[in-house]
Amino acid sequence: MANAVTNGAMLQCSFGIAPVPMVVLPLSRVVAGGMPMANILDNKPFMNIMPFGMCNSPTNPAVIAARAAALGAPVPGPCVPVTVAPWAPGNPQVMVGGKPALTNSSKCTCSWAGVISVTTTPAITINV
Repeated sequence: MANAVTNGAMLQCSFGIAPVPMVVLPLSRVVAGGMPMANILDNKPFMNIMPFGMCNSPTNPAVIAARAAALGAPVPGPCVPVTVAPWAPGNPQVMVGGKPALTNSSKCTCSWAGVISVTTTPAITINV
């Protein structure tokens, strides 16, 4: 069994400073526990995935610029998530909006090498 991801589930990036809640828009979707469920295409920056405060990724241009300004000292830069691929893996046995459901074991990658994961979800389970 896996936990379904719904609006408000907490996300964390491996290079981000702070966790953020996921935003799942109620667009004719499945509702679980009174909240809209997410699918693997709920990966849009600034719509579904908000910035994680500051970023420590050495591949993020903002971090590179901040480090250069600090004469090579490690300095975080502003987080601007760049997620172009869907969450993986989804649960193809449960369809949400015609796409596989997002579960607490799904991951999403940021173009700056961060791995975004679901850290907490409401207690809603999907039988696999």
